[in-house]
Amino acid sequence: MKSSKEIKIGAILSYVIIFANMLIGILYTPILTAKLGQSEYGLYSLVTSIISYLTILDFGFGNAIIIYTARYRVNNEKEKQEKLHGMFFLIYTIIGVVAGIIGAVIWANADTMFANSMTPEEIDKAKILLGILTFNLIVTFPLSVFSSIITAYEKFVFSKTLNLARIILNPIIMIILLNIGYRSVGLVVLTTVLNIATLILNYLYCKKKLKIKLKFGKLDISLLKEIIAYSVWVFLNSIMDKINLSLDQFILGIYAGTSAVAVYSIAGNLNQMYINFSTAISGVLLPRVTEMEEKKASDKEFTEIFIKTGRLQFIIMALIISGFVLFGREFINILWVGTEYDQSYFIACILMIPCTVPLIQNVGLNILQAKNKYKFRVMVLLFFAILNVIVSIILAQIYGGIGAAIGTAISVILGQIIFMNIFYYKEIKIDIPLFWKNIFKMSIPMLIAIVIAIIVKQVWTINSSLILITQIVIYTIVYGIFVWKKSMNEDEKNMIRKIIRR
Repeated sequence: MKSSKEIKIGAILSYVIIFANMLIGILYTPILTAKLGQSEYGLYSLVTSIISYLTILDFGFGNAIIIYTARYRVNNEKEKQEKLHGMFFLIYTIIGVVAGIIGAVIWANADTMFANSMTPEEIDKAKILLGILTFNLIVTFPLSVFSSIITAYEKFVFSKTLNLARIILNPIIMIILLNIGYRSVGLVVLTTVLNIATLILNYLYCKKKLKIKLKFGKLDISLLKEIIAYSVWVFLNSIMDKINLSLDQFILGIYAGTSAVAVYSIAGNLNQMYINFSTAISGVLLPRVTEMEEKKASDKEFTEIFIKTGRLQFIIMALIISGFVLFGREFINILWVGTEYDQSYFIACILMIPCTVPLIQNVGLNILQAKNKYKFRVMVLLFFAILNVIVSIILAQIYGGIGAAIGTAISVILGQIIFMNIFYYKEIKIDIPLFWKNIFKMSIPMLIAIVIAIIVKQVWTINSSLILITQIVIYTIVYGIFVWKKSMNEDEKNMIRKIIRR
């Protein structure tokens, strides 16, 4: 199967995965919150967010494996690939051990950290969850090398299909376990089992299909130094992302308790779904962008892929964010998890609206990785992430989840919108004014659709699930018509026609 076809099918499967995640989230989350209760759901969300911080021990090496494997493939340097993969398998094994030690330290100090916001029973259950998820990480790190190799080889059909199968199996089995009587502990055990099974299948695919071999021997210190020089900035970027996406739950866990964490988690889940829609296309472009850099593509060519991808992402993101602002509160209260989580709507809006700009420009991150231009960007955005921590701690103690979300929004606006657009324009030579000219022209028909939806909503009050779903469908159709007629160019229309024909 040709690489370009893998990329196209991979992008389509990425959206299938996103829609599956969204559908499962919509159907599964109400069951989960009802069976666990707000307190235990908040506890589960808090523990998973804490453990997610240990994933930054990847140090950005996952991207480095993709970058260097793609580079060696272009130059047909098979032996260098084998040494690279062997070296990283050893490194990740060491990282897995370190993650286990850190997880054990967190486990031992859980009583002290949450003494003021949790009951002794909640702390005991938190320690059980921490233990299981730490074990999950220890196994995940060394085997994750093979998923990076599959991405570097652009075998998106296999990796996305496997991921989709896991996404579908997890809630089906968990609903059965919940009905039997298992709760959060059963959930993390199941997640661990499915994750390890996926990692083993990735290993077998690399060994049997891709004929990947790991060559162990003396470490290539010069190569390792080169990779670390690149990866340290990806690592710092991961810290920044974790602060912006996950730290608020930890802060709320310390100062506000598990119920506040549960409310924020619902908003965080919605924000994560939103982010996933944007990353589906750019997520399969890193090997291709790396190849462009290797072949010395011009600034104009990078601008073209930046604008082309950004336009496609904006069509999707504008529909989602406008639809959520219009109908999100009724969706949460009437159709989804109930009025107990009403505040989640406002938190989600605060998180999602400013996030729209970096999301429609996230192929720029692939360009930065390929060009090795992470250093200054990460240093500046890390400063704004630290500002986020300070502001969120202060506001969370006064306004709870709303305050924590405002701290994150301020960081995104100052760093990822204002600074990054200047950085792309001045340093990377992307034609940002041309990008925003495209976005502005596309926005006008979309705004007309939004105005129509507001008028319909004022005249036809939403007081039932049927009315809500009907209005969402009507808005989507009206939005689609205006975008097709006035916003999309002929290339974009042809892409949609091809997808429909297939």
